[in-house]
Amino acid sequence: MTTIDDDRRAAVLRLLTHTRTDRDIAHEIYHEDAVLEFPQSGERFEGVHNFREWRSQYPADVTFEVRRITGSGDVWMAEAAVSYDGGPWILGVSLHEFRGDRVAHERIYVTEPWDAPAWRAPWRAAP
Repeated sequence: MTTIDDDRRAAVLRLLTHTRTDRDIAHEIYHEDAVLEFPQSGERFEGVHNFREWRSQYPADVTFEVRRITGSGDVWMAEAAVSYDGGPWILGVSLHEFRGDRVAHERIYVTEPWDAPAWRAPWRAAP
């Protein structure tokens, strides 16, 4: 027997797994009136039809590597790495707020990785 948390974790994984390969599957996670935001660029997209349209026009080949999905209840977070056109990996986090069984609001943050400063080495855990 699966729980609602199991279903939501699976839905977020399904979205990330199919974002570039099957947009119909990727977009079934959203409510029709869902909102998608990129806080770093200040962009806000309203309505799943708009997500589909701009994603169908995306000019780069995007590869995802899901690192971890955590959450409970209505809020879930996916940590991922993404590569554009075979370039270097960029780290990202997407926050998914559910309303019922679908996502009503998603926020995506991305950043480039950096080398850890040497001065913090004495306190770091071994990889």
